[in-house]
Amino acid sequence: MKTKAILLAGLTGLCAWSACSRSNNLLLGRVEGRVGGHTVVVTDCYRTSVPAPQSSGPEGREGTYRFVPCRDADITISGGRLTVNGRSYGALADGDTVVVDHGKVFVNDSEARVASASR
Repeated sequence: MKTKAILLAGLTGLCAWSACSRSNNLLLGRVEGRVGGHTVVVTDCYRTSVPAPQSSGPEGREGTYRFVPCRDADITISGGRLTVNGRSYGALADGDTVVVDHGKVFVNDSEARVASASR
């Protein structure tokens, strides 16, 4: 009986370990990707595998990058401007970190505001 418990604990640990990586933590519902030179983190996203960010156009700041790790998180960086779920959040500086957490968007740990339509 003790051997079965040890085996079960080992298998559970192995399954949990295999579901967690820097880019995808199934237990915490956190995914991360490198999108056009920016680290993008999405919380509340429970996926066993996450599609890689896609790019089109020229590489660098002027290219267009799209990361859709979950149904409710569609992140686009185009020409250095951030759009999340169809809402524009303005320009990003090189290397900025973006976090999408339960519908809120943060850039470098500060909550981002939707950019006005006139910009």
